[in-house]
Amino acid sequence: MINVAIDGPSGAGKSTIARKIAAALGYVYVDTGAMYRAIGVHVMRNGLHTDNREEVCSVLDNAIITIGYVDGEQHVFLNDDDVSTDIRLPAASMAASNVSAIPEVRQHLFNLQQDIAKNNNCIMDGRDIGTVVLPNAQVKIFLTASAEVRTKRRYDELKAKGTPVDFDVLLAEIQQRDYNDSHRDVAPLKQAEDAILLDCSEMDIEQTSAAILRIIGEKI
Repeated sequence: MINVAIDGPSGAGKSTIARKIAAALGYVYVDTGAMYRAIGVHVMRNGLHTDNREEVCSVLDNAIITIGYVDGEQHVFLNDDDVSTDIRLPAASMAASNVSAIPEVRQHLFNLQQDIAKNNNCIMDGRDIGTVVLPNAQVKIFLTASAEVRTKRRYDELKAKGTPVDFDVLLAEIQQRDYNDSHRDVAPLKQAEDAILLDCSEMDIEQTSAAILRIIGEKI
């Protein structure tokens, strides 16, 4: 199977870009970040702290994460409840950063992610795909953009959905998540040695997608 790993910081556009590329190539798209967000939502719904390893692990076995498609769009289900909207809220982003630093959470989702890759041509995005989850992926890309650009994109996305959001608060949250993700002990965010760095700060979705499709075409 052909596997493409796209890593990068929060708000770089990984999910949007990976979804478009998967559709163009006829591959399965796997949004691993959405899985961690769903775990974060699960922990919060149980009234627990997402940065407390013992509390998170106490409800981990009760979190069944599945990926489905509704009208061609990927949806994330938590115990059969569609949480695709809830996981995109700022609180879910910080929760995902916290729970993703817990080894048991990563193991809980690791097997699911690898099974999908073994059985499908796929585009998988996250923070440790090229370094940990799919170290043998045929194509690895590290997609990034400045914190300000990433904040503006997420701000516009949330405003379009009618979600109240403050730009400065969102910027601080993204910067904090960048720090958390790159400094955690378990599978920190970093560029794989054989990954191609692509800064999309001054590129739109179509330009970024075209650039990545060219890279895939050259590699495969």
